[in-house]
Amino acid sequence: MADGAIFAKKPELALAQHKFAVFNGTPQQRTEALQKLSDGIKQDKMADFYAQLVSEGVFENDAALAKELEAGSTAQLAELDKNYAEAKEEHGDLEQNESSIHRAVFLAQIGAEDRAHAAYEEVLQRPTTTLNQKLDVVFGKLRLGLFAYKPQIIQKEIERAHELVNKGGDWDRRNRLKAIECIWHCSQRQFKEASDLFVECLSTFASPELMSMAEFVCHGALACAMVMTRADIKKKVLDAPEVVEVMGAIPAVERMLRSLYECSYASFFAALADVETQHLRVSRY
Repeated sequence: MADGAIFAKKPELALAQHKFAVFNGTPQQRTEALQKLSDGIKQDKMADFYAQLVSEGVFENDAALAKELEAGSTAQLAELDKNYAEAKEEHGDLEQNESSIHRAVFLAQIGAEDRAHAAYEEVLQRPTTTLNQKLDVVFGKLRLGLFAYKPQIIQKEIERAHELVNKGGDWDRRNRLKAIECIWHCSQRQFKEASDLFVECLSTFASPELMSMAEFVCHGALACAMVMTRADIKKKVLDAPEVVEVMGAIPAVERMLRSLYECSYASFFAALADVETQHLRVSRY
């Protein structure tokens, strides 16, 4: 088994966005978000996350569903434990570490936040864990921090990731870190830092586990609108091939940016209202 990347794609960050939309969106957005939350919870056997949402009043408790989710997650964990035992018996340290990382990813998937962090940390502290595996663990912990929106954890893991990347992280992991940092700076209203990173990693964006390209462009372009000159908005954002390719999916953002560049302020404020409803009110970032 090669020392390949195990980029944690769980928990699904889109589900945290849907949860946010339940509390902040329009009635239609709330209805759609509740359905997507329900579907995602069932698909990923998210027993712990479901219990959290019940406690927060997002869902009424469904005892049968809770039992089904618990049974599914327990069975999957047993299978992962079996895989680790086999790796320990038949393979070396590398395979054992990878099996442990997969188990931590699953704990994150079901919403067992504390257990997942502990499992990740245990692998991180092993003397046999390679640099790339450590980076994958830190990305997993970072994703978990983003899902639960824990700023202290997010900042800590970003700093950890920088330390590891500087020791020899590959090109792909460096770019993934830049994309994460861009969105994190957006959420902290650090628009200059966010816009710089957006422009820097736009052409190399390869982080679908973070968000779609259209969503990334939406957040990055809005950050650019806050700090860039009109000339730079045209050159670095509106005319960027990667932006042009996805603008059809976020038309309100395109109208806002183009009217800002053209100084068509009546159109700008109309588009801004649509951006607020369609994007800003339902995004945690």
